[in-house]
Amino acid sequence: MDTSRRDFFKIATLGGVAATVFGFDLAPAYAQLRELKIARATETRSTCPYCSVSCGVIIYTLGDKAKNVTPQVIHVEGDPDHPINRGTLCPKGASLEQDILNERRLLKPQVRRPGGTDWEDISWNQALDEIAQRVKKTRDDTFVEKDAQGHTVNRCEGIAFTGGCTDTNEFNFLAVKTMRSLGVCYLENQARV
Repeated sequence: MDTSRRDFFKIATLGGVAATVFGFDLAPAYAQLRELKIARATETRSTCPYCSVSCGVIIYTLGDKAKNVTPQVIHVEGDPDHPINRGTLCPKGASLEQDILNERRLLKPQVRRPGGTDWEDISWNQALDEIAQRVKKTRDDTFVEKDAQGHTVNRCEGIAFTGGCTDTNEFNFLAVKTMRSLGVCYLENQARV
């Protein structure tokens, strides 16, 4: 039998109409399929980390929540109850599961020393200590107490801070307070870019 593209569409349309007329409904089958896909999974609501839109996502993980067990991400989808994206995700947001499960994802701090060619793994404590030392040194070296007219300004012109879109209001509040206490005057947030 030689069927054309037009014949195929006619047959498919007639088949769909016949299925609807005779009461064949695919909704329960789709619901059952969804139920099987995420059965026994823990649902966690989160925010997409890619841009300043802050779309809501639901991350499904499997794991028995034991003390030393890392949950395994099995599915990521848009949050239909989120007021910003209402369940939709852009291509980058839809690929969030691959970002989480990527075998090349860094799980510990690394540093490349001046003049070095290789990255070395360091502990979190060492990373925080080195960052604190560099911030203190930069602040001490670039702190301006008085301007050219003799006015007290107390600002640090050698450090800038950029906030991210996935930071909470509370985190941004603390970050801005911390940067202001250091005298940093170059503050920006990704949401304004």
